[in-house]
Amino acid sequence: MCSCNIAITPTEWGTLLKIKLVVATLVAALVTCAAQQSPETGAAKTPAAKPVPVVTYIKAGKLFDATSDNYRENVVIVVEGERIKSIGQVQVPAGAKVIDLSKATVLPGLIDSHTHLGARADQYNPINAFKNTPFTQAFAGEKNAKITLLAGFTTVRDVGSAPFMAVDLRRYIDEGYIPGPRVVASGPGISITGGHGDLNNYSPETSVTLFPAERNYQIADGPDQVRHVVRAQVKYGVDVIKILATGGVLSKGDSPGAPQFTYEELKVAAEEAHMAGRKIAAHAHGAEGIKNAILAGIDSIEHASLASDEDIQLAKQHGTYFDMDIYNDDYLLGKAIEFGLPQENIDKERMVGQTQRETFRKATQAGVKMAFGTDAGVYPHGDNAKQFATMVKWGMTPAQAIRTATQNSADLIGRSKDVGTIEVGKYADIIAVSGDPLQDVNVLQTVGFVMKGGVIYKDKIANTPVAE
Repeated sequence: MCSCNIAITPTEWGTLLKIKLVVATLVAALVTCAAQQSPETGAAKTPAAKPVPVVTYIKAGKLFDATSDNYRENVVIVVEGERIKSIGQVQVPAGAKVIDLSKATVLPGLIDSHTHLGARADQYNPINAFKNTPFTQAFAGEKNAKITLLAGFTTVRDVGSAPFMAVDLRRYIDEGYIPGPRVVASGPGISITGGHGDLNNYSPETSVTLFPAERNYQIADGPDQVRHVVRAQVKYGVDVIKILATGGVLSKGDSPGAPQFTYEELKVAAEEAHMAGRKIAAHAHGAEGIKNAILAGIDSIEHASLASDEDIQLAKQHGTYFDMDIYNDDYLLGKAIEFGLPQENIDKERMVGQTQRETFRKATQAGVKMAFGTDAGVYPHGDNAKQFATMVKWGMTPAQAIRTATQNSADLIGRSKDVGTIEVGKYADIIAVSGDPLQDVNVLQTVGFVMKGGVIYKDKIANTPVAE
């Protein structure tokens, strides 16, 4: 074996480096040139230009932007792509895309912060727990999402569907695969053994797989189990945690007023949710459960039917939202009975329904922060706006009621920077009605124009083309 030593002077090293640099530059140029050739013809390709956002000019006769209780009149909303670019007295360029809503009332897309997109209001038989498959709620969810969007609700919070249907539905809607509102998704509601939603009053041999519950609730007993379940739900992609702080109406073997979970368990749930950057909502009818949930740091009390005066003051002091479904009592004690609502559930609804409405009035008068949540799925999806009239009947002005479903609910769900008001920079989630909702809030039950993210899904006012 031999070796050779060749001495290279510094000048020669410099020459070699220059040669290598030239070669590398030529290779890079050739690669770039090849990448720009059409594979079929070898002709040079033009670099793809970024798509220019579509600019739309919406003429609004009356604009309720939800930042106040009043209208702005004869303004133009300029939409660029999916967001609002400007609002005001704008000169519309010749040839621009114009949507003429000058004879209509324009509002932000509405928000329902308590829905169940996978639920059907014509099914109340508990035996469905054994008949339905994981696909059943998905089929219902796709249909209900579209119905809800066309009713003018461009954002919803789903607080309890099959695991983890709302998460998947959210993703498919966001990808544009199916039409629907923006979805803030929870997983199964978290309950206790024998509590609201557990498989009560059956034999010990009766069970269902995955989550043992009639309506897909998840059972957790003790702080450690609660902590694990919240962390697992975050792992599976939920936006919000739903925990059941009291018994409920549409379940067997529990009392709506009875507390579930200790203060310690609720506090662990709230801490875990907040550490993960999630909000947490507590289903709670009874006064003690409501108090425990507020003190534990829960963000919203769902239903709040039997809240005491102390609960109301605590909610105001802590800035806790009440999210009260005060319309669906009419449906449950009417049409739902035809669909087989069991007598136990009818009796429980009669116990809490009227009291809940009186509580709503007291909470409104006390200045508690109020969101708009209807429990859609308990009654038919698409009828969400029927609750506005009930809210007005029980103490709100029309403007207050509308703002619960816009600015307030956007704040509750943590989306104020994107939705809830018509302001520059926010998503172009815009609806319109032919009447004056500040004079007759019932006109919101017939929304004639729906735009979500700059895309028109419904237009029976200006008759512009809609997305398929």
